[in-house]
Amino acid sequence: MVDVSDKKETVRMAKAQSSIMVSKEVYEKMTHGEVKKGDVFSVAQVAGIMAAKKTSDIIPMCHPLPLTGINITFHWKIYKDTYELLIHAQVKTKASTGVEMEALTAASVCMLTVYDMCKAIDRSMTIGQTFLLKKTGGKNGTYIRDSD
Repeated sequence: MVDVSDKKETVRMAKAQSSIMVSKEVYEKMTHGEVKKGDVFSVAQVAGIMAAKKTSDIIPMCHPLPLTGINITFHWKIYKDTYELLIHAQVKTKASTGVEMEALTAASVCMLTVYDMCKAIDRSMTIGQTFLLKKTGGKNGTYIRDSD
């Protein structure tokens, strides 16, 4: 693990995105609260928060961080016959190292939770790309992902 004891403690934020493509049936059951396992959005949100808090337990070289905020949001993108759920996970801390891994872990676990809760309806769901959207704080300053 990298020694960060000489690094300055600053407010740091990271925001990550992941996505999952679902069928119309899954979309309708999710949005109408008809998934047998329960409220997909609430369960996925809690899973993402728990994952962010436990990142250092599952990623070997991550430092345990005192997280000061975790915000998980969901957004639908609807195309002709395709339903894509986007998850945004924003994590904040005041520490001597960043929270990128916590945000990425939160977004990833949210999407895995959505898959788990909906797989009885349709196993053909596809988890999409997961990536860092933005990070602030620290020696390297702000990073904002270029638009695709």
